[in-house]
Amino acid sequence: MGGYPNAGAGVLSAVGATPLVELTKLVPGGGFRAFAKLEAGNPGGSIKDRSAHAMLTDAIETGTVIPGRSTVVESSSGNLGIGLAQACRYFDVRFICVVDPRTNTQNIAIMRAYGADVHTVTDKDPATGEYLPTRIRRVRQLVATLPNAYWPNQYANPRNAWAHRTTMREIVDALDGRLDYLLCTTSSCGTLRGCADYAREIGLPTRIVAVDAECSAIFHQPVGRRLIPGHGAAMRPGLYTAGLADEVVHVSDLDCVVGCRRLANREAILAGGSSGAVISALLRLRDRIPDGATCAVILADTGTRYLDTIYDDAWVAAHFGDVTELWKDETVDNAVEVALC
Repeated sequence: MGGYPNAGAGVLSAVGATPLVELTKLVPGGGFRAFAKLEAGNPGGSIKDRSAHAMLTDAIETGTVIPGRSTVVESSSGNLGIGLAQACRYFDVRFICVVDPRTNTQNIAIMRAYGADVHTVTDKDPATGEYLPTRIRRVRQLVATLPNAYWPNQYANPRNAWAHRTTMREIVDALDGRLDYLLCTTSSCGTLRGCADYAREIGLPTRIVAVDAECSAIFHQPVGRRLIPGHGAAMRPGLYTAGLADEVVHVSDLDCVVGCRRLANREAILAGGSSGAVISALLRLRDRIPDGATCAVILADTGTRYLDTIYDDAWVAAHFGDVTELWKDETVDNAVEVALC
């Protein structure tokens, strides 16, 4: 009687085809429609599963990585590390992930549950005051000393961007080709580059809005601190190109918190820190979005990995003070503007 027609072969067959849902309560009275791409629906819980799958399978197909013999070494703040840990476990490839103290303990525990070795660098780069350059130096050292070692290099690997052409195609197809605005956060620039390349290749008039952290070096000189992992970067990635976005919105750590909490309160969606950034950016742009427009935001991961930070009242109070009034349902919308401006 013939098996299961919708079943895929192996867990990695579940990467992609994530839900797109309309946000009906986030912006009351708004004249535009907003949809959210829920990337937590990937088997590893984030959009980085797409990148991990694309980069690793390409390396295996080209013979760069040999299952049972090779070691993959990568730098990650968490989500790509989880995606690669899962993919490497599936293909019988050893995986070493280099992280820093900002990587949350749950992400590290998930990687180790998949059998990954996790190396934590504790020294910041003297020139930038950031961990990323130190992480990359550690990756290079490991690759130089380990036999059959390979660095996918998410920051410059074209397959990282290529993976997100599918992300954009899924959104466009679900909306029958009508997409006026796309908002996505940026770190390696993989999602942004892939979505923008696809939109421009097929001639979509979509306005691409990159949402970056204030303390990020991708689009400007960084200012302030950066607490939220996986959002922004300490140096411009190789996947960056001039004109990649039609507009850039810079947001603070507090913006991320307010956006996450508002999304949970209004839409019952528990998403991660960078998702709060795109929600805050959408709220900031709402008065400029024309009536009748269709917008999409990419929510990169699940909020369950931020329960001891963004969704923990004590952690929020320790870093920002008592700001709960900024996201409570009974608060008028213009109170949010205080946090966002």
